[in-house]
Amino acid sequence: MIDSANHRRVMPPGMTRRDWLRRCGMGIGGIGLLPLLESERTMASESVTRLTLMAARPPHFPGKAKRIVHLFMNGGPSQVDTFDPKPLLAKYHGQALPQSFRTERKTGAAFQSPFRFRPYGQSGLAISELFQEAATRCADELCVIRSMHADVPNHEPSLLLMNCGDSRLPRPSYGAWITYGLGSENQNLPGFVVMCPGGYPVVGTQNWRAAFLPGAYQGTYLDTQYAEVEKLIENIRNRSLSRNDQRGMLDLTQAMNAEHRAERSFEPMLDARIQSFELAYRMQMEASDVFDLSREPTRIRDWYGHHEQGRQLLIARRMLERGVRVVQLWSGAGQPWDSHENLANQHRTLARQWDRPIAAFLQDLKQRGLLDSTLVMWGGEFGRTPVAELPNANGRDHNHYGFSMWLAGGGVRGGMAYGATDEFGFRAVENPVHVHDLHATMLHLLGFDHERLTYRFSGRDFRLTEVHGQVISGILA
Repeated sequence: MIDSANHRRVMPPGMTRRDWLRRCGMGIGGIGLLPLLESERTMASESVTRLTLMAARPPHFPGKAKRIVHLFMNGGPSQVDTFDPKPLLAKYHGQALPQSFRTERKTGAAFQSPFRFRPYGQSGLAISELFQEAATRCADELCVIRSMHADVPNHEPSLLLMNCGDSRLPRPSYGAWITYGLGSENQNLPGFVVMCPGGYPVVGTQNWRAAFLPGAYQGTYLDTQYAEVEKLIENIRNRSLSRNDQRGMLDLTQAMNAEHRAERSFEPMLDARIQSFELAYRMQMEASDVFDLSREPTRIRDWYGHHEQGRQLLIARRMLERGVRVVQLWSGAGQPWDSHENLANQHRTLARQWDRPIAAFLQDLKQRGLLDSTLVMWGGEFGRTPVAELPNANGRDHNHYGFSMWLAGGGVRGGMAYGATDEFGFRAVENPVHVHDLHATMLHLLGFDHERLTYRFSGRDFRLTEVHGQVISGILA
């Protein structure tokens, strides 16, 4: 320190000469060490290209599943109208029930399902007529979890919980965690693909973000309202430059980007942008093929159907064959299954779009030998109340206390129902399964101990399930 009045150096209060020398010595050493560490850090970041980030890696132990497909019924389908029959609702239809079943808004009397349930397959699994074709052809492949529950009855936090394991904080999506853990088997396609016709679901890209994981692991979004490859993926073909010319231009751009990055040390968002250029170039080699459904035989396209959900599922099968690790398919923009009124017509219309394609997809995977190694999951962010929502009394409100999802393939037992809600279908009462438990089970089927799949950020290790989650051993094959 400097005494400005006498122009002489003085020790800081409480510091001896020995302390001062020791601290100065360490400081000089630190000054010398800084550029070495910075150089090492820059070289490390330059060496972590998309190819190394996405290289295929083994899990903690051999997993039954190698990939996952999530059929997301965003908005919240009603469990008592799809996969959880409650005949007592017919007895009490139009009458007040002996307990309260309110979540967000005022509700009225019991509301019986407008759809018939019956047993399907050798297992006798009871399923609604809404999914009659899938039930008739695939009931013995389905493991219906009837005791799912979440935290709150609101779309935004429940979507984030289902996708990212946390309803409030910015956390990586499960698709990002899986590609971080397993990498990809195809460097010319994204490891994690998200398809949603017509735009984004509620909370948009947060549903498939990478957050603090490297940006290479985030989902790649496609708007599947379009059937033509050029509209499905913008700028997929460069009509003015040859492939070699594009490669040369990209190499020059990447060299300039590397210098730009070196001047700014380690910037994850910058790295993600640089890696996206490489992926975009590589996708030209394979995306034109995988998304061009005209290459499929007519009988296969007819089998899946020619509407949006049929196209999505057929594209999904083609991507799985080419090594894409995670595929998520949404019902549409916003929250289509959010049937606060006119539930009978809304649910019937939406189920009709999915029923036949689901049946075709599961059978197609099975005949190609892919179902055993592909985990397929169906469901929304929560369910709906067994009572009618007022004032129209022809719809149901949100319900996070108890709802249904189903899994197929990938090491789960088919032809069974796991857990149960109460006699009216409101709350999970037998073998309740939280979303954290679902995530722990997904990772287990893929070969991961969910407590060991971690990433160090901001001074601590994070994981998808945080401090929660138990593997649902009762559904494992």
